[in-house]
Amino acid sequence: MSGMDVKLVLRSTRVVTPEGTRAAAVLVADGQIEAVLPHDAEVPEGARVEDFGDDVLLPGLVDTHVHVNDPGRTHWEGFWTATRAAAAGGITTLLDMPLNSLPPTTTVENLRVKQEVAAPKAHIDTGFWGGALPDNVKDLRPLHDAGVFGFKCFLSPSGVEEFPELNQEQLANSLAEIAGFGGLLIVHAEDPHHLASAPQKSGEKYADFLASRPRDAENTAIENLIAQARRLNARVHVLHLSSSDALPRIAAAKREGVKVTVESCPHFLTLTAEEVPDGATEFKCCPPIREAENQDVLWAGLADGTIDCIVSDHSPCTTDLKTPDFASAWGGISSLQLGLPAIWTEARRRGHTLDDVVRWMSAAPAELAGLHRKGAIEAGRDADFAVLDPEATFTVDPAELFHRNQVTAYAGKTLHGVVRSTWLRGTRIAADGELAEPTGRLLERNQ
Repeated sequence: MSGMDVKLVLRSTRVVTPEGTRAAAVLVADGQIEAVLPHDAEVPEGARVEDFGDDVLLPGLVDTHVHVNDPGRTHWEGFWTATRAAAAGGITTLLDMPLNSLPPTTTVENLRVKQEVAAPKAHIDTGFWGGALPDNVKDLRPLHDAGVFGFKCFLSPSGVEEFPELNQEQLANSLAEIAGFGGLLIVHAEDPHHLASAPQKSGEKYADFLASRPRDAENTAIENLIAQARRLNARVHVLHLSSSDALPRIAAAKREGVKVTVESCPHFLTLTAEEVPDGATEFKCCPPIREAENQDVLWAGLADGTIDCIVSDHSPCTTDLKTPDFASAWGGISSLQLGLPAIWTEARRRGHTLDDVVRWMSAAPAELAGLHRKGAIEAGRDADFAVLDPEATFTVDPAELFHRNQVTAYAGKTLHGVVRSTWLRGTRIAADGELAEPTGRLLERNQ
């Protein structure tokens, strides 16, 4: 590709690259990054220049944990609203979870239904996880061959009857099959026996809900998962880690060479049990938001690399399902549009940089999913960007969010970091709250 093909140059005094943040000019041709040059580099003839001044140019975020719920529960979210919210929040790629939609993504036929629904509505690039159920081991390889990025399972009840959990024997069977073709199993790791023996009380008290999902449930499930991964030489990923107690055994497994990776989420890293008002079930998720002391240790796990990435686990629902009773309310936190400012607000307070945030929210999720064209501002990658004013603040008004249902645990919080614009393959798709028509592509593994 010659410099004559360059149609666009993006310039900023702060460009976050794999080598660090620096003043640079990013040359874009045919939707790809052609080169990253010094800030004052000569502009190719005929190229349009977008100068962002001191606003930070980041690689577009990659969110590998989103419940879009479309089709079937589209009144909960949907591809149109979810991908608009993502674009407004600086996310340029998401992977959709296999459950809470009807049908769930557990057969190739169901995957095709999901893709058909998503194609005309996707404002950003969108891929799909498959699901591992007790009775669909035969469907796993065909789904893998059809391009899903891996398989999700639950080790405790999922909350929807069409997506049952795996017991330890079923986990071993699914994991052996997936390991056989080099796939990835991503796991909701809470042990059902610990949950069953925990005190279960209905009502509005958050302390009672927290007691019903003890850390031991996560710790035991993760320990068992690591043992299975070690035995089968399988690749596993722990979803939405909330118990910091599990970090030492995860770190030990990684040192030993077990193929385990781990994510956490903005709500575990920015919200605390101590601040959840009774009856405020917009804060309910499983596993739960835990104490401030636990959160400090999670941040230490991010800093030392035990936790690989931060993704949203955006799991929305209609307002009526967030009843004041923590036992019966739907469990899930809506945060797709707010993850970047929420994490940046807390990261900067704790002395981390935007380079760290990009590693956790763009580079590492892209690597997890094998999205080799995403996750970094360097030559050969897709020209996906977010432009962030990291010093600007805003107060979260749920009515201004693009999520279908404006229920969020972040309501009223003042956050640092305003996303000024979002770019997908060299085209601006969001700017100051205005969204372009959808141009997202459907992604398949190893494209």
